[in-house]
Amino acid sequence: MDNAKNIALVVGATGITGSNLAQELISQGWTVYGLSRNTNNNIPKLLPVKADLLNIDSLNTALDGISPTHVYFTTWMRNDTEEENIRVNSALVRNLLDVLTPEQSVQHVALVTGLKHYLGPFEAYVKAGKLPETPVREEHPRLPLPNFYYAQEDEVYKASERDGFTWSIHRPHTVIGYAVGNLMNMGTTLAVYASICKETGRKFVWPGSAEQWNGVSDVTDARILAKQLVWASTTESAKNQAFNIVNGDVFRWKWLWKRLADWFGIEAEDFDGTVRPLENVLNHEGETWKEIAKKYGLKENNLDRLASAWHTDLDLGRPLEVICDMAKSRKLGFTAYQNTEDSFTELFEKLKAERLIP
Repeated sequence: MDNAKNIALVVGATGITGSNLAQELISQGWTVYGLSRNTNNNIPKLLPVKADLLNIDSLNTALDGISPTHVYFTTWMRNDTEEENIRVNSALVRNLLDVLTPEQSVQHVALVTGLKHYLGPFEAYVKAGKLPETPVREEHPRLPLPNFYYAQEDEVYKASERDGFTWSIHRPHTVIGYAVGNLMNMGTTLAVYASICKETGRKFVWPGSAEQWNGVSDVTDARILAKQLVWASTTESAKNQAFNIVNGDVFRWKWLWKRLADWFGIEAEDFDGTVRPLENVLNHEGETWKEIAKKYGLKENNLDRLASAWHTDLDLGRPLEVICDMAKSRKLGFTAYQNTEDSFTELFEKLKAERLIP
């Protein structure tokens, strides 16, 4: 395929998934537009597009003269209830695809969702009557629960029938990667927490459940997610399908937690049977972080811009072991692999180099 003819529109280009995807596409010779409400980015050759996905006029103005061949939807807006999540996040997808319809340039739309497809929304984990069977597989049926991922998928399916483009759905586990100001950012959240522990002489205390501490788990490096997004959108046999995407290795948090602590030179505390949410800790550390930022000359002194403890607590507090089956995309030829410990330590190195942690 001649990638010079491919024009990508990455929706949510300043987030973990979107920024890593933009870099992957650019490295492969694509023309890449990055749509977001905040167009600040440090990605060379990324063409910024500032627009409000909830405002049709804003989208029409921003996208005038842009005819993408591939659309990658990597963003969402958090709301107080799942009903509001459904209303708002389905509108984000619908509005964008409606605005792009007249051009008829779109050949493929990729949508990034996640494991809430199998587990239920944040506020209703595993409340569908029984625990989901793991490893989770793409053919598992939808749960009988409100879920904005389902609503977003349905908008893609509807527009695909109308406009004739192909589609792919991508379901990562927890995404580990570099981004600042992201709503769901476990890697940076743990780096900030570990940095506070080191500065204050505290132990690195596990915040989650026994099931997550002892069970087998996996995560998704943003870079391997980017590779799968490009692969699925350019591989004929992968089109019009949904795919799980994780690094390809598995681990237990009881092992990895100590490894992460060792990287920071702090002491990890074993799980003592009590769930101790990280949000309860970091909510009181705003001033501590400002002092750390001042002492070490860090770029960001606002703890809330770096850490998303609520999301980390939801992931690490799940009352079940969660791993993903990757056989479907493997059979179709997607063979990329990423070591999970490296995902974390390479992120920590980048955060340090960028002066975001000491």
